[in-house]
Amino acid sequence: MTTRIVDSADVAESASIGEGSSVWHLAQVREDAVLGAGCVIGRGAYVGTGVRMGDHCKVQNYALVYEPARLGHGVFVGPAAVLTNDTFPRAVNPDGSLKAADDWDAVGVTVGDGASIGARAVCIAPVRVGAWATVAAGAVVAKDVPDHALVVGVPARQVGWVGHAGRPLEPTGTPGEWRCPQTQEIYRESDGGLRRTDPAGGQS
Repeated sequence: MTTRIVDSADVAESASIGEGSSVWHLAQVREDAVLGAGCVIGRGAYVGTGVRMGDHCKVQNYALVYEPARLGHGVFVGPAAVLTNDTFPRAVNPDGSLKAADDWDAVGVTVGDGASIGARAVCIAPVRVGAWATVAAGAVVAKDVPDHALVVGVPARQVGWVGHAGRPLEPTGTPGEWRCPQTQEIYRESDGGLRRTDPAGGQS
C-alpha cells in the first residue's frame, strides 16, 4: 500500500506515518506523532505532538486531536470533533503573563479500539471512551464512557449499547441480553459492561 501525503499537508519530519495512510489537504501532523497503517487524516485536521494512533483510524475534516491523546485501532473521529488536553484552560497566568508550555500540564483523551466520536462532539480530557463505544454528534463527554456504550447530549449520558457494526443493539427479551440488528450477534451485560458472545456461548 502506498502512503499518500498531499503537498498542502504539514507533516513534521519526526512524525511517523504508517504504510498506506493518507494525509489530505491542509492537515497538520505535529512532531513525534505516530499514525498506524491505513489511517486517513482529512482536510484541515490537526494531530498534535506525540499523539499515538493505531491502524485504520479515520480523523475526518477539521477534527482536532490534541496531545497527548491515545487512539486505538479502527477509531473514527468525525468532522470538527475535538479531543481536548487542558482541564483548566487559561491563556494567561494569574499575574497576567502569557502562559508558556511549562505553565500547564497537558492531559489526553484515550479512545479504545473501534470507537466512534461523532461530528462536532467534544471529549474533555482526561476522559476515556471505551472500545466500540459511540459518542453521538454534538455530544460533550465529561466522564468516562464504557465499552460499547452509546452516549448523547450535553453533558453526554448513556442511552443504550452499540455493537461492533455500530448499530444500536436491541433487547432479545432475556434480561441483560442484546442483539445486533445487522449481524444478529448476541451481547450480554456483565459487571456494568457489555460483552459479545461467541458461538459456543462464551463471551469475548
